[in-house]
Amino acid sequence: MPEAPVSVVYSDGSCLGNPGRGGWAWAVPGGPFASGAETHTTNQRMEITAALESLRTLWTPGHEIEVVSDSTYVVNCFRDGWWEGWLRRGWKNSQNKPVANRDLWEPLVDLVRGAGGRVRFRWVKGHSADPMNEYVDALALAAATTGRGATGSMA
Repeated sequence: MPEAPVSVVYSDGSCLGNPGRGGWAWAVPGGPFASGAETHTTNQRMEITAALESLRTLWTPGHEIEVVSDSTYVVNCFRDGWWEGWLRRGWKNSQNKPVANRDLWEPLVDLVRGAGGRVRFRWVKGHSADPMNEYVDALALAAATTGRGATGSMA
């Protein structure tokens, strides 16, 4: 049986003030990209939104996706299994408080769980000269600054 195709997608969030105007973005090297904006949000919400929107757009059954993010908040949730504890505790964190940003985490966790192990997350250090991380950072910042998202292709 041939291996499933693997796509790599970079995601990032930006916020001008925290809270403040925010932007999110994702991009596939040599492929599509998208960004969006929120008028009043936080950086963490934009980081989650970027990963969520990338998977909503790109994931299809039989496909594998690696989401690359400079957000330890997003990557550690899946790498370290935070979401499993949240589900066991009824969407409470380890301090027995409601999980912050549940409205975004819940659909993201559902997508990842529904993918049956075909979605993985990898951390990349932000502002470390990784060209794709810099690209999605610039897209997210532009969306936050202008209040407008964009879509297109890098190809």
